[in-house]
Amino acid sequence: MKKVLFVIGSLRKQSFNRQVSEYVKDLLRDKAEVTELDYTSLPFINQDIEFPTSDILARIRQEVLATDILWVFSPEYNFSYPAVIKNLFDWLSRPMTTERDSAIAIRGKKVALTGIGGRNQTKNCREKLTSLFEFIGAEVMPNQVGLMVNAEAWANNIVILTDEQKTLLKQQVEDILG
Repeated sequence: MKKVLFVIGSLRKQSFNRQVSEYVKDLLRDKAEVTELDYTSLPFINQDIEFPTSDILARIRQEVLATDILWVFSPEYNFSYPAVIKNLFDWLSRPMTTERDSAIAIRGKKVALTGIGGRNQTKNCREKLTSLFEFIGAEVMPNQVGLMVNAEAWANNIVILTDEQKTLLKQQVEDILG
């Protein structure tokens, strides 16, 4: 059974992307082992605190190393990705030891991208994340899903996926597990 690690790009407890991830988690039930990465207390990247490796960074790296697929659910902030997610991937792109050819936790990892947002359906965020992942050596899976939030969610904070959106997510799950 594949191990899938969810990374939610918004720290808000009821974020739209977290709600989509919950729907996907249900789709993956009994098909994959799903966990969610908690990176809320990861400090901003700073080479002054890189070594010795902090406990939180060591834990995050271990979770990434132990997974088959990272699945990123991210909103789009100002035509890009949120700073918290950039910080996470900057840390994961750094060497794990002081050795010259040290391993990098994210290198070679498969990454799935999904985002829900406005009319743009997180297009710019996903494009920029794709570039970032390619640069740091992760393998972005080709089937990315961008979704538009239902109008009522902006007021009541409840995402309601259309049948078409559910079909897109189901296909993404099949592609990832394929």
